[in-house]
Amino acid sequence: MVQKTTPASHRAAVVGVIDPDVTAAGTVTTGWIPMSKFGLIMATVMAGTLGSSATVNAKLEQATDASGSGAKDIAGAAITELSQGGTDDSDKQAVIQCYGEDLDLANNFTHVRLSVTVATASCDLGALVICMDPRYGPASDNDLASVAEIVTV
Repeated sequence: MVQKTTPASHRAAVVGVIDPDVTAAGTVTTGWIPMSKFGLIMATVMAGTLGSSATVNAKLEQATDASGSGAKDIAGAAITELSQGGTDDSDKQAVIQCYGEDLDLANNFTHVRLSVTVATASCDLGALVICMDPRYGPASDNDLASVAEIVTV
């Protein structure tokens, strides 16, 4: 049994979201997330019904500041393409995890965002980005403003 000394909201924060909706072909992203506040980032991409021949790709990108300067991919931080052809990947999820130390720290990369690209046809899609292992205070201090409520039993 887990001790109820530290609620999950003290260890994990909702820092990025792509609202669940029908997403047309194109790329959608979260905002840039400062990794100086956390040790680990985890993005969950949730594909709903994929349109005919639709594909979904997702990756984590890094930048040197909150405006996305010098943006580039994080090596190895991309999912295997979800698709509607062959095997139907409708109603599946994919998770990408990355530690802050895996950024290009030598070149001052400090921020991360999730980028999801839908191709060929629209599909139902949503994503949630959570950061864990806060460096200071409870993680929930860094939740997005859209987090309406935290309930702990």
